[in-house]
Amino acid sequence: MIRTMTTAVNTMNQLQNNLDIIGNNLSNIGTHGYQSNQASFQEMLYQQFNNDKADTAQRQTPEGIRYGVGAMLGQTQMNWKVGTLQQTGRNLDFALTQPKNYFNVLVQGPDGPETVYTRQGNFYLSPGQGNQTALVDGEGNAVADRAGNAITFNGSVNSFELKPDGTVVAKSADGTEQTAELAVTLIERPNLMTRLSSTHFTLPANLDELNVTEADILTEITGPDVGIQQGALEGSNVDYQKEMTDLINVQRAYQFNSRTVSIADQMLGLVNNIR
Repeated sequence: MIRTMTTAVNTMNQLQNNLDIIGNNLSNIGTHGYQSNQASFQEMLYQQFNNDKADTAQRQTPEGIRYGVGAMLGQTQMNWKVGTLQQTGRNLDFALTQPKNYFNVLVQGPDGPETVYTRQGNFYLSPGQGNQTALVDGEGNAVADRAGNAITFNGSVNSFELKPDGTVVAKSADGTEQTAELAVTLIERPNLMTRLSSTHFTLPANLDELNVTEADILTEITGPDVGIQQGALEGSNVDYQKEMTDLINVQRAYQFNSRTVSIADQMLGLVNNIR
């Protein structure tokens, strides 16, 4: 009975982690550029009890008994499917339109100077040093150009125009034009990326241990292949119907395992009373 309760509790702990993943996906259903997480389960260690060798009876069921100790959260992967585009009409909203793992490049990430990647394209203007204006995201991270430097413009900027190759043309009040090239990167192996926040990713710190280089993961995109649309944002790729269905299934599994603990406790009580 104790083993039955242990098996059920092990599974309940892992189901709670899955509930947290589903809840995080649902809470970010309105976050632009959010990539949902998906969990998969696998069996934990089990013990095999074989039949007596003298038992030669024919059976349709597998021989012996396979006694497990519960299920565990085997792997958590991100869903890299592109979300639907939402028209905003705002000239600083940029959406990546290619059905691939394209990401905008940011510098000065949340944990200090570093390079981060995102599909969230709602950018803003922020006063920089001197008389400069910087292009930043919603968290104040500077948007990088193709050289890896923060994009800045001299003086104030009134309007923006985005060209198909990712070139941004900034126009000031006196008609002066300044240009910058947005850095767009194709992530060849996205499952190796480390998630910093709901929409920000970075390279793993243990590239040597993974036996890969930065060039194996990242490819810079230039020219017409960039595929950026101005005045639009990519919505979250969370499938609401799927997440709610998964939530019901996980809650039902949690309920079954909880019931297993209750029944095992009742049986232990009966055994104690008999003794």
